[in-house]
Amino acid sequence: MEMEIEPIKECSQTILAIHDVMDLFKGKWKMSIIACLCYKKMRYSELLREVKGISGRMLSKELKELEMNELITRNVLNTQPVAVEYEITEYGATLKNLTKTIAKWGLNHRRRIIGK
Repeated sequence: MEMEIEPIKECSQTILAIHDVMDLFKGKWKMSIIACLCYKKMRYSELLREVKGISGRMLSKELKELEMNELITRNVLNTQPVAVEYEITEYGATLKNLTKTIAKWGLNHRRRIIGK
């Protein structure tokens, strides 16, 4: 009987961890922002152009949350006018393989469903 409890405990821990991740990345924009910043530092305006469909207000909100969770850093550049650049942190860079895996799965799924 004890052998049945262990898989249930492991499943519960897995589900809890998945819920933590889903809560961190709720919404449709954070993973896209992370994916962009995994490749290079970007200014706010570059992110706004690259992440198609996001509003400026939503981008600001998502960037603040990602910074709060130590996934990105915000650097104010000493330029005229002042510019802000965002960069993935070392901790945030641990998500690069995850973004690649999600993108690969999404591409395969699109091909499967659409047939292209």
